[in-house]
Amino acid sequence: MKIPIDPLRLVPLVSAIFNGWGRTLRFEEHGDLESIIEKSRQGKPYVFALWHGELFPLAAYVKQFDCRFVIMVSQSKDGEFISRFLERNGHVTVRGSSSRGGVRALLQAKRIILKEKIIGGVTIDGPRGPRHKAKDGVILLAQRTGAQIVPLRAYGSRKKEFKSWDRFMVPYPFSKCHFFMGEPMDVTTEKLDKDVLKRERERLEKRLLALGPE
Repeated sequence: MKIPIDPLRLVPLVSAIFNGWGRTLRFEEHGDLESIIEKSRQGKPYVFALWHGELFPLAAYVKQFDCRFVIMVSQSKDGEFISRFLERNGHVTVRGSSSRGGVRALLQAKRIILKEKIIGGVTIDGPRGPRHKAKDGVILLAQRTGAQIVPLRAYGSRKKEFKSWDRFMVPYPFSKCHFFMGEPMDVTTEKLDKDVLKRERERLEKRLLALGPE
């Protein structure tokens, strides 16, 4: 008889594997993330912007810093698993995406960023793509909080790249990962109509795509 397993019961195991795996990785840092975290603790708001496919190595990298993040996660079944995983690792999640519950999630994230002085995190091309095409949420969140957007990227020297829409990347254990942090980006104070949002998304996309090894 086939006994179904609730994936949510696997969160502790997956978390343990992730943390053990992450500790084997060797990171080479290009940018001063620690200074951004310290400024955040003093009340300066920031939002990290990253590609969905690079979530694994970036999450492993920030584990070495004693800090929490507020992260927007979709309301899908997969999102429930991701939300519990992130919360088990000390972060705060708000549920919503470009397709469902986005406005409420933005308002929750804004309140948490400003009240608790923690950094926001957005996988800007998630939850379903297209790959490397930013959604509006990160621009809206940055303007409403007065936050600067900090582009983040990760590159693995040896990695498994899955055939998913985002080409999700998992570095092999004991491999080297390069972490890149771009210059913080100020979002316009103009009214965010359709044209302005498009311009700001494209500006952020260019910064992320240009960030990495020469």
